[in-house]
Amino acid sequence: RTILNEPVVMYRATDGIVALEDRCCHRALPLSMGKVVGDKLQCGYHGLEFDASGRCVKVPGQSKIPPGAQVRSYPVLKKYGWVWIWTGDPAKAEPDQIPDWWWLESPEWRTIPGRGGTPMHLNANYLLVSDNLFDISHLTYVHASSIGADSIVDFPVKTERWEDEKRVKMSRVIYDRPAAPFYQKAGQFEGNVDRWIMTTSDLPCYMASDAGSVEVGTGVTPGEVGPERGVEMKIMNLPTPETETSTHYFYSHCRHFEIASDEWDEIYRTQFTAVFDEDKAVLEGQQMRMSEFSDAAEIDINADAPNVQVRRMIDEMIAAEQEELLGAYKSA
Repeated sequence: RTILNEPVVMYRATDGIVALEDRCCHRALPLSMGKVVGDKLQCGYHGLEFDASGRCVKVPGQSKIPPGAQVRSYPVLKKYGWVWIWTGDPAKAEPDQIPDWWWLESPEWRTIPGRGGTPMHLNANYLLVSDNLFDISHLTYVHASSIGADSIVDFPVKTERWEDEKRVKMSRVIYDRPAAPFYQKAGQFEGNVDRWIMTTSDLPCYMASDAGSVEVGTGVTPGEVGPERGVEMKIMNLPTPETETSTHYFYSHCRHFEIASDEWDEIYRTQFTAVFDEDKAVLEGQQMRMSEFSDAAEIDINADAPNVQVRRMIDEMIAAEQEELLGAYKSA
């Protein structure tokens, strides 16, 4: 798998997941074309073997390992059913930066991995996913038959930003309006509902969406809506950049109702595969035209306020990292 333009191969060793540069240092065959031998990864061309650190530990036909026989290894951690990889300076890998998505492990929530745990491949930049999640006015037009509603754009969007945590939150509450088709099916509401949609991004690309509906006037309290009051769900989004114009989109759903229902598991799989496919068509269409019209200017509208904050903070993060690298280069 390619991550941030870097080919990476992963395999399971006795003590956990290993991630290495997907290139043999001998004649450049992808190590992913080899096989696992014990806790080592064997090149499929000439049989060189590499350990978890990326060091070559065996060259068939000779006892001496050539100097520099090494490939890059990456810090990895398994959590919430995903493998998290750090492609930057290994000394700066901080597991605490993984968001606290405790509901993924809570018995009070039912978790359904998107596409059975397989990422959706997008021919689009990962920031377009962020735009999509932070501008929910698109639900009215892209997802009209499932989670959309005409009333969404009638209510203001709220944007919050936390500098120290590198976090941006978008929220929108829709009062006293008909339930969207999916929520009506889940909640069996007899009248209008109050509905909320919020997305929190731990930058640059960890995004948790919380959405739900309750009967009008019973109180919109995200995270505290049990099945006796209404319908609440969360979607964890991990768009992982492959290249500048492609993304591995990992996601998972949690629901706070019908948590023991196999029928609702299947409804989720079917419904949200269709929803994400609708988004995929839009995002790839955007990227195609953006690539063709690379010099064309874009405009912003009111609904873009959260996206503007996300892009601005990511730009600030990139600038700070580049300044740090430049300082290190000058002092070397």
